[in-house]
Amino acid sequence: MDEISSVLTRFNGRSAVALQAPDGAQAVLLLQGAQLVSWRARDGRERLYLSDSAVYADGQAVRGGVPVVFPQFEKRGPLQRHGFARVLPWTLERADVSREGALAVLRLESSDITLAQWPHRFAAELTVNVSNERLDVELEVENTGDAPLSFTAALHTYLRVHEVEEASLEGLRGQTYLDSLTGREAMQGLGAVTVEDEVDRIYWGHPEHDRTLLLREPGRTLAIDQQNFPDTVVWNPWTEKALAMADLPPSDFRRFLCVEAAAIGEPVQLAAGEAWWGRQTLRTQP
Repeated sequence: MDEISSVLTRFNGRSAVALQAPDGAQAVLLLQGAQLVSWRARDGRERLYLSDSAVYADGQAVRGGVPVVFPQFEKRGPLQRHGFARVLPWTLERADVSREGALAVLRLESSDITLAQWPHRFAAELTVNVSNERLDVELEVENTGDAPLSFTAALHTYLRVHEVEEASLEGLRGQTYLDSLTGREAMQGLGAVTVEDEVDRIYWGHPEHDRTLLLREPGRTLAIDQQNFPDTVVWNPWTEKALAMADLPPSDFRRFLCVEAAAIGEPVQLAAGEAWWGRQTLRTQP
């Protein structure tokens, strides 16, 4: 049996890819949207949040995991919210297992469906690598057309927490952010980001375009590295908005914090034939 067919499976009735590293680390991705819906490090503990009320249907984004936002973030443009990549079927191009871990590469290319919405030819690849206590998720976009294009993108990562009010996110001190709830910019103080109400912020990038954040909870810490994604989105809907979400149990806003590696403030510009990549890495800590 070849490696690609050996990792194909079903997840809640949908076609999916199941990865398992030799050390026991695991990940599951849906072919629709190339959406990561589960990541268990070697210790077997689930680290991503996935709603029990999520809808699994054609053209429907799944609540939780790591939706791929492309080629538009939120409603910052003429396309559907968060673009089309998270609701279209991707193709599994490669699947490998080695001593270092398990890897899958999924691909989405421009088609009549995408060109009707966004008149640019492109090829996007999502590479997921799981091993030991580490998960790497990389998005690469190539301009396969003959004219320039620009886009915004994000990995909309839902991180599972025991209790969001007891969690804190370190590494953003002194960073300017847009409060999407008020439309105003502010600066993060010296303390960590905590959640005691609805939070929807875009922390703007810095010159290196790399960040390391620490999501701390009582008894555990998760390191979040991002490369070539200049911005970071921190989001939790809190009580009122959670009640309005049919695909989210009312109290489950307490079970996750979204920490998204993103390119929003300055759209990525690609000339014909050029490519861009951005990566988010999650690492469990003692």
